[in-house]
Amino acid sequence: MTDELLVVRAQLGERAALADLVARWRVPVWTYVRRMLDAERADDVTQEIWLAVVRGLPRLREPGRFAPWLFTIARRSVTDRLRSEYADRREDLAAGDPAAEDPIEAMVDRADLVSALSALPVMEREILVLYYLEDLPVEECAQICQIPAGTVKSRLNRARRLLREHLQEKGYRP
Repeated sequence: MTDELLVVRAQLGERAALADLVARWRVPVWTYVRRMLDAERADDVTQEIWLAVVRGLPRLREPGRFAPWLFTIARRSVTDRLRSEYADRREDLAAGDPAAEDPIEAMVDRADLVSALSALPVMEREILVLYYLEDLPVEECAQICQIPAGTVKSRLNRARRLLREHLQEKGYRP
């Protein structure tokens, strides 16, 4: 059954169709969010995303565009969380509190690729995650990020270059 049919059925109030949509997209959404945030925050943000989907699904005008719509919600939720945390950290620094260290980062020695990916600027990391790890085409990445397709391509190019440079610093050769 296609996403489009499931969306229409869910819009008509069929709970099983909504459950099928969630089951189909739960892992890809969580994976996207997890690659942008740590595991604890990913769980919270993913719940927020599905709540927004349930609330917004009746207003989705193009059921065939469910995946880009879903990832747009996910992107917005991740961005909102990052902005909120950034604002909180700025307030803490302004108040003279030392910046809190991420305990997971302090405890876990991640694989070099994950380290390199997390070292990328957020916009480049996001494009890499959407394009390579979520297998979305350039056009859908552009729609999700609300940027032109050419900008997606240039960010992909920059992200690949930065990733390559970071891995070469770690001793990997192309």
